[in-house]
Amino acid sequence: MATAARLPARKICMRTLRFKSIFRIISLILIILSVFLLLNGLLAFFMKEPVLPFLLASAFPLLIGLILLKTLSGDHEQSPMNRREACLAVTLSWILMSLTGCLPYLASGSIPDFTDAVFESVSGFTTTGASILTDIESLPLSILFWRSLTHWIGGIGIIVLVIIIMPHLKIGGYNLFTMESSLQEKIRPRVKSIGKRLLVIYTGLTIIEIILLLLGGMNLFESTCHAFGTIATGGFSPKNTSIAGYSPYIQYVIMIFMLLAGTNFTIHYLLIKKDFARIRQNDEFRFYLSVVCITALIITGALVIDAGIPLEPAFREGFFQTISIITCTGFATADYLQWPVYAWMILFLSMFLGGSTGSTAGGIKMVRHLIALRNVKLIFTRLNSPNAVLSVRLNRKVLSEESNNSVLTFIAVYLLIFAIGSISLVLLGIDVSTAAGSVATCMAGIGPGIGSVGPASNFAHLPDAAKLVLSFLMITGRLEIYTVIILFSRNYWKV
Repeated sequence: MATAARLPARKICMRTLRFKSIFRIISLILIILSVFLLLNGLLAFFMKEPVLPFLLASAFPLLIGLILLKTLSGDHEQSPMNRREACLAVTLSWILMSLTGCLPYLASGSIPDFTDAVFESVSGFTTTGASILTDIESLPLSILFWRSLTHWIGGIGIIVLVIIIMPHLKIGGYNLFTMESSLQEKIRPRVKSIGKRLLVIYTGLTIIEIILLLLGGMNLFESTCHAFGTIATGGFSPKNTSIAGYSPYIQYVIMIFMLLAGTNFTIHYLLIKKDFARIRQNDEFRFYLSVVCITALIITGALVIDAGIPLEPAFREGFFQTISIITCTGFATADYLQWPVYAWMILFLSMFLGGSTGSTAGGIKMVRHLIALRNVKLIFTRLNSPNAVLSVRLNRKVLSEESNNSVLTFIAVYLLIFAIGSISLVLLGIDVSTAAGSVATCMAGIGPGIGSVGPASNFAHLPDAAKLVLSFLMITGRLEIYTVIILFSRNYWKV
């Protein structure tokens, strides 16, 4: 009887959220952000621009972070966070990062409206690249640097999330196709060890791109901002015309690094280790390159045949915009809405593709599309051979039914949220094409969309309610939907 009486209490204890663990993570993130803000203030000092906005912006997160750390210093919980706690911690972290990130815009007066400042900050940290700014070049350089730096911070954050945290929690099948056992052996199954290697690769790619852009005649400030936006697949540029005003060399460099940033970062590690055999066995990587090349060649053909653009500019524009959209970067070299209708419609559909899992790219991700296509192939094969024992395979391994269903469910939920978001914006008075383009680009973390939010426009004209909806969708899409949506489940808060 005594044992039976203790069971319910034990169950309650297991389901209770440990807010101290959550707040400890949040406090560390706030302190790290305050350090970045102070460093940005130091940059403003050397640029002879106002330092006070960054000092004021850094004071709030630093104070809150230190208070939380001091309050929690006497409590040390050794057990790791469970799935429920991790989802809440990650979601709250991204929200607080975004709220903190908007402080320099408000304090400097660069973006005086709170909703606009939050939208720009959310877009930065989620590496979306959608902007409400109508004249980017009029802003102080220190503010533009902070704007691009939010990309870089959010990019490394999402790499850590999808390669280290999500596989551990087994969210959405990540444990199978992001850090499968063979790759875990290669990159050592220790979080600190993996994190250091990822940071080195991420920083290394950033530095190499900066150097190559400098060799192309771009100044150090613009090279750094564009490298931040490229490696994080963000898309913020300190120029009103994005990449359009730069030389073909610059455009090719950024194009190559967008492709690299949209690649699973474990592939980069294997490339450094010269483990080409394992790279060749990666189904998603081959599928990713194939989809990019085929899509870009179709658009290049459309620009040459139907738009009359010479071959080299057509090739450059076609491949640049295709890679930019598929990797969810959002840089632009042309207004693709001026292309033949079927060409920009292909780009719109490409917004739902996304780059590779374990990259800084957003969207549904290539591996999920690959699994969905293999399910379609399996259905037709079974129609011809009803007695055959068949299964979906990935990287030469049989995909479990649970993981397979998880992937298909994710695609369905993603499209459902896209539909709900589009309808919500239409109800707010936005035309259908702009609503669909806005939701698609914000969920995937791309930036420019279609309609009145195309590459030659921005999001400034949208009502505040729409900007808040899109900000929520940016965070939801960036955190792979389940991480956020689960918080709205009634069972989540039951104890």
